[in-house]
Amino acid sequence: MPLTKEAKEGIIRKFQIHDKDSGSAEVQIALLTQRINDLSEHFKLHAKDFHSRRGLLKLVGQRRRLLDYLKTKRIDRYREVVKELGLRR
Repeated sequence: MPLTKEAKEGIIRKFQIHDKDSGSAEVQIALLTQRINDLSEHFKLHAKDFHSRRGLLKLVGQRRRLLDYLKTKRIDRYREVVKELGLRR
């Protein structure tokens, strides 16, 4: 199920740095995490959907790159985002 407009706006509001922020690394990581979680639920019903699994792996890789970037630039924000989203690293 795709992310609704209201849910997406809520995630953006929660992780944005300033009022007009909609594309910072923190926001992108949060949105990717939500999409990854949604796809993980999808695979519980559709275990053999390998085309979507490839998309999931691309999302995970993109999130990993953004997290690495954030870790080098702003370690304090990195720790906050990881803690808030419940990521394992």
